Amino acid sequence: MNPLAVTAEGSSDPRPLHARIAADLRAEIMSGQLPAGTKLPSTNQLRTRFDASNATIQKALVLLKTEGLVVGRAGAAVSVRENRQRTVRPAESFAAAVPGKRFPWLARAAEQGGSAHSTLLAVERTQITGDVAAALDIADGETVVLRSQLISIDGEPAELVSSYYPLDVAHGTPLSEGRRIRGGTPTLLRELGHTPGLSVDRVTACTATQEQYAALRLPGDLPVLRTLRTVYTVEGKPIEVTVMVKAGHLYELQYEFTPE
Repeated sequence: MNPLAVTAEGSSDPRPLHARIAADLRAEIMSGQLPAGTKLPSTNQLRTRFDASNATIQKALVLLKTEGLVVGRAGAAVSVRENRQRTVRPAESFAAAVPGKRFPWLARAAEQGGSAHSTLLAVERTQITGDVAAALDIADGETVVLRSQLISIDGEPAELVSSYYPLDVAHGTPLSEGRRIRGGTPTLLRELGHTPGLSVDRVTACTATQEQYAALRLPGDLPVLRTLRTVYTVEGKPIEVTVMVKAGHLYELQYEFTPE
């Protein structure tokens, strides 16, 4: 038996056994050890592996079904869900759409058998503090323009996006208007004379706020991935800070770079 296998006795993990079993299977799904479409081991195999009862195994599987990671019904084979867009490539969000074609991130979702949609939630002026203010290099309490949107994949909420712009960048431009921006904000910023240069991502795993929990329809107390992205002009001025929050158990970020 695997010396690290979860058992009811002798574990230093205080979570209930079914939650620990679900955690191990979730990790194997996210890492690709159990690829999309693969059948999970049978109840008997899982019972032997984890030294658990049938009822405990079923409770673990219910958790994974609720999270949208597996599909199946009681008494039948349970499989890893197909057509789940798990890998997100942040660099694609900077690319403008080629005339007549979809944005790269929309095309990527289609390639993986899904459909993506962006819903504009609000465009408003708001006072900011904390890491967003620091990233924009302005004082706490100053007013900026906030654009909020919800990204959905196959009709399910996938990512909550909040973009902040200094007033001297957004005032009197489409950034402050309550409508979607044709060609995306990177294209508009270039047209406004703010050519994006360096972008910096800070990624953390944290517990969802009440707003994030509700917007993303999270199934339980699972972590979210929070990316704080600061976009600078070629002259080094911060012109956009975006906070992107997605369910941590469903998505991974893929960064590609060449060492200098």
